[in-house]
Amino acid sequence: MPYTAVLAAVVPGTGKARGATGDKRWRDTARRGEAARQERRCGQVGEGGTASLTPPARNIDVRNSASFVKLPRIGLNIGNIVMSAKPNSGSSSETAQGESCTVGEKDGVIIVDHGSRREESNLMLNDFIAMFRARTGYKIVEPAHMELAEPTIKDAFGKCVQQGASRVIVSPYFLSPGRHWKQDIPALAAEASKEHSNIPYVVTAPLGLHELMVDVMNDRIKYCLRHVAGNVEECTVCAGTGKCQLYP
Repeated sequence: MPYTAVLAAVVPGTGKARGATGDKRWRDTARRGEAARQERRCGQVGEGGTASLTPPARNIDVRNSASFVKLPRIGLNIGNIVMSAKPNSGSSSETAQGESCTVGEKDGVIIVDHGSRREESNLMLNDFIAMFRARTGYKIVEPAHMELAEPTIKDAFGKCVQQGASRVIVSPYFLSPGRHWKQDIPALAAEASKEHSNIPYVVTAPLGLHELMVDVMNDRIKYCLRHVAGNVEECTVCAGTGKCQLYP
């Protein structure tokens, strides 16, 4: 149902509302401020990003819903984020007004790593998926291996759709934007989407130079030094390997 939003701006220090014929410069400043805030919330879609990130309309209050979580802006804009060219189901006006940087209940997230012949490495991705799902509260999260193991990206894509996903987000569990991110994963995602032609998808950036990676690296270093000093047991990664020791 159409509605009209009425905003009354109060002139600082006077308590009086500023009318529709008020200072044009004030209005321009407000618009620029809102545009800057939107950019900070959403970041920028890299080269080739043509599809909308607008989730399907829902009768839900986004501000009070734990199922909507803002996507943080990464520390480095590496561009070249790959998006499908499938048309968005919403109208152009809805897309313009409702563009969103949130993950909703009808979004499926696929976290894809390289894949290994070692079962232990593949099982570690499952542990990360459990952590990710618990921390974010996202409803549809599936693991996938780019090669050498199952489930594949195609398998994960199908599982997301089976659970009701109307958009799929493929997130590479990779550190650097190499050939796998630029070519292999987008090609596999495109192939997987052929069986679900009505489902748009996006391949996000890898971990890269995100500032939180500094904290992760520093935490690993400090814990291993504590283990070398005999203060803590081996971490779950090194457990049973005997590798975390001070060599002469």
